[in-house]
Amino acid sequence: MIYATKIKLKPGRIYPHSALEISTIYLVGVQNERFYAKEVVYDLVKQGYIIQVNISPHYPKLIAAISSEGEKYVRSEPNDTVQDNLLRLPQI
Repeated sequence: MIYATKIKLKPGRIYPHSALEISTIYLVGVQNERFYAKEVVYDLVKQGYIIQVNISPHYPKLIAAISSEGEKYVRSEPNDTVQDNLLRLPQI
């Protein structure tokens, strides 16, 4: 399994309100565990890799999305939480 465990926000962002504010995502369960640009994570999801947010008990999957400005990003699949679970990961 591949898990997203940490996020880094775009410069100047402190409290994220949207997955669009994420710049990189730390992935574990891959050959090179490290931070990956959100666009790279988007491409991995589009290629069929299943990446889950390391938030129990649901471990929601990441889904690929494109903003109205054409920006590639990922967000977690909807569940019973109001906030995107990806935004609940520790920030570095």
